[in-house]
Amino acid sequence: MEGMDNYPSHPARDMAIRSMTLVEAGDGDGWVELWADDGTVEDPIGVSSFDPEGKGHRGKDAIRKFWDEVMSQAPITFSVRESYAAGDECANVGTVTIHLDGGSKAIVDGVFTYYLDTNGRLAALRAYWEQDKMRIEGPG
Repeated sequence: MEGMDNYPSHPARDMAIRSMTLVEAGDGDGWVELWADDGTVEDPIGVSSFDPEGKGHRGKDAIRKFWDEVMSQAPITFSVRESYAAGDECANVGTVTIHLDGGSKAIVDGVFTYYLDTNGRLAALRAYWEQDKMRIEGPG
C-alpha cells in the first residue's frame, strides 16, 4: 500500500492500514476477523452491482460473502493521497486499483472511511466512489 508512511499512528488509521494490508495480501480470513460481529461494509455506498439493495453488507457472514464474491476475484492495491483521523474514525482519500487478467487495471478514486467500535474492531467501512467513474487502463 502506497502513501501511509508519513502519517502518525492513530487507532482508526492503524486499523485502516491493517485492513488494506490484508486485502492486498488476499487474506480474506484475516480481513473478516478485523470486523465487529455487527460490522457493515458499504463499498460503494448506495445501490451498486455489488449491493443491489444499497443497504450494505451487515454482519460477519455478509462481510465474508462480500469478500468471497467481490474482494477475492482479483488482486487489489491501494494508494492513499490523504489520510485524516479523528476520534474513532479515519478517512482516506485515494485510489483503488483492481488488477485484472491480461494486465488491464480497473481504477477508481474515492474517499474511504473506517469507524471503530468501543472494542477497537471495525464497525463500518464506507466507500464513497462512483462506478461510472471507474476507468480501465492497459491491454485488453
